[in-house]
Amino acid sequence: MQPAQPATLRVGLVDDHEVIATAVRAALRSTRELELVAWAPTVDGLFARAAGRLHLVVLDLRLQDGSSPANNVERLTAAGCNVIAFTSGESPYLLRTVARTPVLGIVRKSEPLQALTSALLRAAYGQPVMTAEWASTVENDPLISDARLSPQEQRMLALFANGNTAQTVAEEAGIAVSTIEDYVRRIRAKYARAGRPAVTKVDLYKRAVEDGFLPAPNEP
Repeated sequence: MQPAQPATLRVGLVDDHEVIATAVRAALRSTRELELVAWAPTVDGLFARAAGRLHLVVLDLRLQDGSSPANNVERLTAAGCNVIAFTSGESPYLLRTVARTPVLGIVRKSEPLQALTSALLRAAYGQPVMTAEWASTVENDPLISDARLSPQEQRMLALFANGNTAQTVAEEAGIAVSTIEDYVRRIRAKYARAGRPAVTKVDLYKRAVEDGFLPAPNEP
């Protein structure tokens, strides 16, 4: 049995642009269940402006404060909010990153606002919102056929592929250079088994960006 839905769902919006807030507020007024009660350009600002608990938050992924979308989702969900990502969709890196968080769905700003209101109504029950955007993100995410790196291997890859020498990585990680070299060999072998060879250091960098362990150039 589904939990009883509140008479009016309190919705918050984190977005840099007032025109988006105006459009979202107008769209939600077309429903009896949803009300935009707070809007801010940052998560901190939303928390400061929201009087009482928010049921749902619409989150833009690329904010002018340079904050991490994944961290923003984690903060909002920790505060008890269900989150819908609302994005222009121009950054595969940001989409892949947020798709691995507790976000309930991803909606493109180019879609009719009805798509957002429908997503919010589903999210009110904590149900995933399987939009075409999210399906495309997951389908094209290299992690679906990933190399199955351990958390430590992911960390070593990010450090090494980001231009650091094995000696520098060893010093930062507090382990021997030979251990770093062993990690790199294992990482390369796993990518080879996944059909995504990483023979050179440039290849390793590409794999790290593809899998979201490093941001693409010019990404926050």
